[in-house]
Amino acid sequence: MIKPIATNKKAIHDYFILERIEAGIVLLGTEVKSLRDGHVNLKDSYARINKGEAYLINCHISPYSCGGHFNHEPERTRKLLLKKREIKKLLGKMTEKGMTLVPTQIYFKDSKVKVEIGVAKGKKQYDKRETLREKEEKRDIERAFKGRLQKNVKHR
Repeated sequence: MIKPIATNKKAIHDYFILERIEAGIVLLGTEVKSLRDGHVNLKDSYARINKGEAYLINCHISPYSCGGHFNHEPERTRKLLLKKREIKKLLGKMTEKGMTLVPTQIYFKDSKVKVEIGVAKGKKQYDKRETLREKEEKRDIERAFKGRLQKNVKHR
């Protein structure tokens, strides 16, 4: 069972997500408790591969309210748990120009915290406008269709 904690809407807006990979994450006890409360921000975070290991950088997990002196540092670098072949695959994709690793979602999967990492390519300003236009068109079509359905129901 998957229970989402947070989504990185900024990453979806700023990047084309070409591929998604699920990764585990090394956390401290107070970090997990804070995640259960939903106190996480993925907005400016990104992933980096260094010496054959993947790390999540700038992910802000707020200190746990009842943690006391056992609390964690909010923006510490956290290790991602990936297999070597997955890391090699990501490294191969990262060699292309303009590619980056961004976390798109963090969630609980069977009481374990997982991070969805996306291999992404940055959008230009006109791409962002085009995406917004497509969303608006889809929303207008759904509204018109919904209105038509309600009219048909009333006439019966």
